[in-house]
Amino acid sequence: MAKRGSGVGLLRSLAKLGRTQQRAAQKIMTGMMGLPAAPARKKTVRKAVAKTSPTTAKAPRVRTPAAVPVAPGKWLAGQELVAAPGAAPRRMSYWLYLPSTMAALAPGEGLPLVVMLHGCQQSATEFAQGTRMNAVAEKKGYAVLYPQQSSGVHAQRCWRWFDRATQQGGGDVQPIATVLAKVLAGYPVDRRRIYLCGISAGAAMANIFALHYPDLVAGIGLHSGPVFGAGNGTIGALGVMQHGGGTRAAQAIEEVLARRADFPLMPTILIQGAGDTVVRAVNQQQLVQQSLLLNGLPANTLPRVKVLPGAQRGRRYGHEIRDYYLGRKLVLRVAHIDEMEHAWSGGDERLAFNAKAGPDASRMVLEFFNKHRR
Repeated sequence: MAKRGSGVGLLRSLAKLGRTQQRAAQKIMTGMMGLPAAPARKKTVRKAVAKTSPTTAKAPRVRTPAAVPVAPGKWLAGQELVAAPGAAPRRMSYWLYLPSTMAALAPGEGLPLVVMLHGCQQSATEFAQGTRMNAVAEKKGYAVLYPQQSSGVHAQRCWRWFDRATQQGGGDVQPIATVLAKVLAGYPVDRRRIYLCGISAGAAMANIFALHYPDLVAGIGLHSGPVFGAGNGTIGALGVMQHGGGTRAAQAIEEVLARRADFPLMPTILIQGAGDTVVRAVNQQQLVQQSLLLNGLPANTLPRVKVLPGAQRGRRYGHEIRDYYLGRKLVLRVAHIDEMEHAWSGGDERLAFNAKAGPDASRMVLEFFNKHRR
């Protein structure tokens, strides 16, 4: 009987978590469209006569990110004034994690750096806590930069990957480039080992940035991201998130290659949940085709496949890894995770958009980046 009770409790917890993630996902969709949130239903409150002396109600538990993520390195905050042609200058906030191993660098040595771009409805510090990237970066000797989209630019802090100016290398690309340049000028970074990673809108921005700065970026990690180059404006973006880019997906990469025939290899890791209803899995399928085209591999290239089963009752999601090689070089890794919704795999579930039951995406990303240099 005890076992049955614990099983019921687990199912209730999973259902509650599912509803929480669904509400958070709905906020993304309505926020991107600029629609007001649905008004909360009024609850009828019955008056009651207190039988005992009144007590002070407990304050609700607020799930805020830690001021300093748990890791032994340095956690720095900064702001940079960013100028854009035809627009008023704006300030971009950012956070930087420097691992404790920086103190042991020899003269002339630098740290590998990963730029982490959050999704809609997230802050940079929430993304840092949810992904636990700093702890993984500490173990592997990485610095981590977290730029933050301003709520003054987009009310839901969405990177504007669907904006034509951004897709063409302006828009939100330039503020990120400005902050990155400041970090490169101020800290010892290995210029051959700069990587970008993001989730959802942040994944789309990481992809766009890399396509415009391919000589700077040694690899990208795209988690639950929409396909590149399709959909302009909010309505178009929502269409891409649900249905992919259609024939536009291939055309967008062909245009990139037409502008630069000697486009360098862009190693990519793609991570996607099978249960994602915000950015559906068709986007990962089309991102695979875009990456193969960009890296000069035939569309029918066969991957090496590894299937990792999950645990019962959703305690650990099963997943499939598909690796695509160019000769002996791994250029594309695709992780498809059973059941997982729109959330960072293996993340801290105390924050929205994180799924503890998934494999550790932060570890997967850095292990992939370790194989690549520019």
